Amino acid sequence: MLNIWIYSIISVLIVSLISLLGAITLLFKIIKFKSIMYFLVSFAAGALLGDAFIHLLPEAVEEFGFTLQLSLFLLLGILIFFILEKFIHWNHCHVPTSKEHPHPFAIMNLVGDGLHNFVDGMIIAGSYLASIPLGIATTIAVILHEIPQEIGDFGILIHGGFSKKKALAFNFLSGLLAIIGAIIVLIIGASVKNFSLFLVPFTAGGFIYIASSDLIPELHKETEPSISFMQLIAFILGIGVMVGLLLVG
Repeated sequence: MLNIWIYSIISVLIVSLISLLGAITLLFKIIKFKSIMYFLVSFAAGALLGDAFIHLLPEAVEEFGFTLQLSLFLLLGILIFFILEKFIHWNHCHVPTSKEHPHPFAIMNLVGDGLHNFVDGMIIAGSYLASIPLGIATTIAVILHEIPQEIGDFGILIHGGFSKKKALAFNFLSGLLAIIGAIIVLIIGASVKNFSLFLVPFTAGGFIYIASSDLIPELHKETEPSISFMQLIAFILGIGVMVGLLLVG
């Protein structure tokens, strides 16, 4: 159990530190991030779907069988992430943006990102409770998803009226909620039998929702053939990473 705690805490710390990647946009203003972001989003979409279908679901089916309960937990993961997304985009404001009056859409994004990071910590720890290789695969999938997301979140906070330093600070504090989520799951998992029966398919459902509902639609906004081809390559590479982890394991 000690190994699971160590792996989990180190993993969520890494995920939390990714929130500081927004600083890259300050250091390299000359670089056009659009094509890079499309590549990262494509890579993340492939990795999330790969982790869901190559690691998480096979692990759950092998451990507990392909039951109605497992299917319902998978659908619950999709439903919860749908609700979270609705909550994030719930509020709007018509007061002009300024540093004295950050737009509620930026604040709501920060709240939503905090909830998302909290859930990330839960699913990482839950995956480690199932098995350490599964935890590593899930951590990599989360990291690949967090990189473009955190850079995007930083841009949203700046656009919403936050100063650059404040945007980085709040983004980092939001990222730390992953640690709290992980600790709660590790404590619960130690006392609740078959806790991974719920959390592993739930995680798979969340990953399927994020990749299919959030990331892939973003990729369809780009119609340039050369960029679309690079998106396809990145998407396949994301899946390939998850396949490669099976070979390493």
